[in-house]
Amino acid sequence: MTTGREPPRTARPRPPGRGVPLALLVPALLGLAFLLVPLLALLLRAPWRSLPEQLTSPAVWEALRLSLLCATMATALSLVVGVPLAWLLARTEFPGRGLVRALVTLPLVLPPVVGGVALLLALGRNGVVGQWLDAWFGITLPFTTAGVVLAETFVAMPFLVISVEGTLRAADPRYEEAATTLGASRFTAFRRVTLPLIAPGIAAGAVLAWARALGEFGATITFAGNFPGRTQTMPLAVYLALQNDPAAAIALSLVLLAVSIAVLAGLRDRWMRTV
Repeated sequence: MTTGREPPRTARPRPPGRGVPLALLVPALLGLAFLLVPLLALLLRAPWRSLPEQLTSPAVWEALRLSLLCATMATALSLVVGVPLAWLLARTEFPGRGLVRALVTLPLVLPPVVGGVALLLALGRNGVVGQWLDAWFGITLPFTTAGVVLAETFVAMPFLVISVEGTLRAADPRYEEAATTLGASRFTAFRRVTLPLIAPGIAAGAVLAWARALGEFGATITFAGNFPGRTQTMPLAVYLALQNDPAAAIALSLVLLAVSIAVLAGLRDRWMRTV
């Protein structure tokens, strides 16, 4: 028996992207334009005809080689000490852990020049630690290639630590506990169980750290100087060329832009894909 009434109609959900309020659309487009216009200006003003000549100069290749080498070494150093630090922050409880986490992330907001000054005061020839390195081992770090690596590690390692710590917090610790109950040591459980679980997070953090190290400028020029062939990386070469040869500065900037786009594309396709 029917009552003659029609079933109530349910409202159809609007497809995403429709009905955007004008008060949100206008500032969103302005923000997008603010981010894209400078990059488009770089492409429009690029000396495309002389670009091959600019990029094949020995100075450019030397700066590029040094940048890639130092960024890779800084990333490797960040992996060696950053992954254990991230595990310590994510898996252990100790007094002052919040303060330690804040100090680890401090280089993210600290002006890079201030970081370079701090490195000089700590590792310089008359620094808190550097004076003993010079007196005991004859090691001088400022204004050397090793100084570039340390400066880049200082500003890049927090990206790795944050990425790995977040992955560790999302991973189920019961797998490690099960491994320890079966007789494995904590280090064996970390090496055989935890590392494979958090490998995507480590890879994403390493790529972010590498990209940050590649673009480092302030701490590098303050702590390591700007010596061609020894400490002059690509960002420093761009700064120097901008004063004497703007076309060369644009060409070098295009190289760094291409590297940055490649890094973001790799992260998007492999480790930051969302459902």
